Amino acid sequence: MTSTLLVTGASGHLGQRVIHHLLETLHVAPERIIATTRKPETLQALADQGITVRAADFDDAASLRQAFAGADRLLLISTDALDRPGRRLAQHQAAVAAAEQAGVAHVVYTSMPLPDNSPLLIAPDHAGTEKALANSTLKGWTVLRNHWYFENLFMSLPSALAMGQWFSAAEQGKIAHIARDDLARAAATALASDAAGKTTYTLSGTEAFTTEQIAQRVSQAVNKPLQVVPVPLAGLIQGMVGAGFPAPLAAVFASFDTNTALGRVAEVTGDYQKLTGVTPQPFADWLEHNAAALAA
Repeated sequence: MTSTLLVTGASGHLGQRVIHHLLETLHVAPERIIATTRKPETLQALADQGITVRAADFDDAASLRQAFAGADRLLLISTDALDRPGRRLAQHQAAVAAAEQAGVAHVVYTSMPLPDNSPLLIAPDHAGTEKALANSTLKGWTVLRNHWYFENLFMSLPSALAMGQWFSAAEQGKIAHIARDDLARAAATALASDAAGKTTYTLSGTEAFTTEQIAQRVSQAVNKPLQVVPVPLAGLIQGMVGAGFPAPLAAVFASFDTNTALGRVAEVTGDYQKLTGVTPQPFADWLEHNAAALAA
């Protein structure tokens, strides 16, 4: 293949690993890769390797059209704009429109499991972006409905381990976590392939666990007690606000538990292996490599 591949958000954690897998796992020539970011000076190391680095501001449609020019296939990594309702969806819609105008043939998008009619407060961003792709004039697109990263556990577990208590409103809902690096490999594979058409993959880990099951495994791995304390949703939000989170952001984070309680991130699929040809890292292996950092 000689198609030009573009990665948005290339300075972020996921974007960096996508670039890694393009270069090291899939052996894509750096001259075929365009990396975009709000701060191109942070990607000088990629430019030094021969990758084209461009500025792209998702709040500036003109900058997106310029950044996407000449790209054949584009990876749209969902942005981190959660500061006000609707901003992220508007950014994604602008990116889809810019891809159309720039003549991009295929867009790969990082979505979430079951975004339609979800109680998760960020779900409308993903559902709306999927709709924008479906309604676009793009020749093809691939939606990657990514399950939650194992790495998300770093947001709650270090403080929970310090207290010995993990407050949760997830009830008996399960989560089929998957490593961020595995999702980066999947995104790189979808981007670098010659697949056309319109496809949706749901990318999960190999197993799904309840909060209690995760806590038990983490407790054993770090040799520290960890008890899950069930709380109502309002109590979870109140606790986060008391810890210093702004109320709107606390409501967003708490809605992840509501989504989990309803079983909306519990499905284990074979889509990751179907796309990449390999199996994702099991939780036990990930935990073995990250136990010390979780307990720090």
